[in-house]
Amino acid sequence: MEIPEHSYNHERGQYDSSMILEELYREYSRGVFESAERVVGVADVDAYVYGLNFVFGEAQLGGPVAVVYLARLKPEFYGRPPDHALYVERICKEVIHELGHTMGLRHCPNPRCVMHFSNSIFDTDYKLLGFCLRCQSLIRRIL
Repeated sequence: MEIPEHSYNHERGQYDSSMILEELYREYSRGVFESAERVVGVADVDAYVYGLNFVFGEAQLGGPVAVVYLARLKPEFYGRPPDHALYVERICKEVIHELGHTMGLRHCPNPRCVMHFSNSIFDTDYKLLGFCLRCQSLIRRIL
């Protein structure tokens, strides 16, 4: 799927994540992804939602679609040298986080849990690559 051109905000130099998520949901609803239960889009752009400077991703809470944005997950974005292992770890954390939202999980107060809200890349790096016991319990109830 192409990122909708109208989702680009020229003043901010970023994409409106909610518009991208809406388009992904339209594609999902039309059956573009066949029998997929959930779809995570991955876009190599910088994005935001209203009220926040940026987002690493966005999901429909309890819905079938989510998007993860790569731009701010790259160490180079912060003036650091490329680090493929760190980059992949960050992507995995964000994908798991957004999939958690599609399953109905909200943000977790535990800063080590993958469902904790990341206000910065430092928050993402501090998280573990998995759910805390509380969130694991919630997932078991959902499934």
